Amino acid sequence: MKNEHGLETSKLDEPHGAVVINSSKYMSLLASPDRDFLLSSDGTQVNVSELEGKVIGIYFSANWYPPCRSFNHLLISMPWLAIPFSDLEAKKELNRRFDVEGIPCLVILQPSNNKDDNIATFNDGVELIYRYGVQAFPFTKERFEELQEEERKKQESQTLTSLLVSQNRDFLLSHVNNQKVPVGSLTGKTIGLYFSAQWCIPGKKFTPKLISIYKKIKEMLLTEVVDDVQDFEIVYVSSDNNETEFKSEFDSMPWLALPLGDDAIKNLAKYFDVRGIPSLIILGPNGKTVTKNGRNLINLYQQNAYPFTEARVEMLEKKMDEEAKNLPKSEFHAGHRHELSLVSQGSGGGPFICCDCEEQGSGWAYQCIQCGYEVHPKCVRAVERDPNSDS
Repeated sequence: MKNEHGLETSKLDEPHGAVVINSSKYMSLLASPDRDFLLSSDGTQVNVSELEGKVIGIYFSANWYPPCRSFNHLLISMPWLAIPFSDLEAKKELNRRFDVEGIPCLVILQPSNNKDDNIATFNDGVELIYRYGVQAFPFTKERFEELQEEERKKQESQTLTSLLVSQNRDFLLSHVNNQKVPVGSLTGKTIGLYFSAQWCIPGKKFTPKLISIYKKIKEMLLTEVVDDVQDFEIVYVSSDNNETEFKSEFDSMPWLALPLGDDAIKNLAKYFDVRGIPSLIILGPNGKTVTKNGRNLINLYQQNAYPFTEARVEMLEKKMDEEAKNLPKSEFHAGHRHELSLVSQGSGGGPFICCDCEEQGSGWAYQCIQCGYEVHPKCVRAVERDPNSDS
């Protein structure tokens, strides 16, 4: 799968949309001319009228679709009611009425006595369930505002200790003599939280690159201070299935790790809304979040991305713009038969996946106007045009 930045990831969750509306106007949609009931998981018929006055969730899903199966675990094994499988017309009408474009999708119907009759749309409603769980109930605007305020306060008080220390652990794992490194010893450093796993296919390509960049940054910091930041460390946040996988993956890494299965792992994934791996979250020396797009910045700028701040990225973007002035306006690339044109974000380009190295790109690219093929300028292997090739 690809995340919102176009990067290949191994799926942790893939949320879609939800809508919150008044239920009284739509109760009739749950029935049909020949049916006034819904089915429970044991086959019992439940009259639609019994749902009056309740908050109702209409869940669009399919068991064959992996993201739905993944989200089902959060909804506790589907103990709810269902429209009969054979009632295709009712399902088509619900899809049409609520403009369902993808699954899983959750539509919340508020009871008719709810004072707020306005329609409120939450484009990432399944994500809200994923992030807040039962705390999201009763799915009102007021409740979501409360949850957002709680989240804002957590972010304001965020420190390295609050993120990485748990009730029974105040250390991280190290390769050096199997030492336990106190979390407090990382205070004042730029920290990367690296979410990955041994089974993660995109991680098999990105982890070696990150190891190389990590070593180059550490070497660079031995001789110079970059933007007043004096040290850098990475913490492996594992999604491995067992100790064997964890040991195999962690043994290849030169940095620290949270213990496998530690409570902080799920908390961090939820807190930073990590939907797919590998993912690299960057924390500043004060423990606050610098960027959630560390992987993208590593792919674009390698070690030069350090310390990943907005000022650093802005400087690198300006440098890239200057270098682009000296690039050819078009090229023929060995990996593609059509002519490629140089584009920027302001001239038809934008975030993309390089068709050569298969990593994230943004800013400048060589793009095929005919078929959308795009590559990083650095990935172009220029060749002379074959006069016998198709144009």
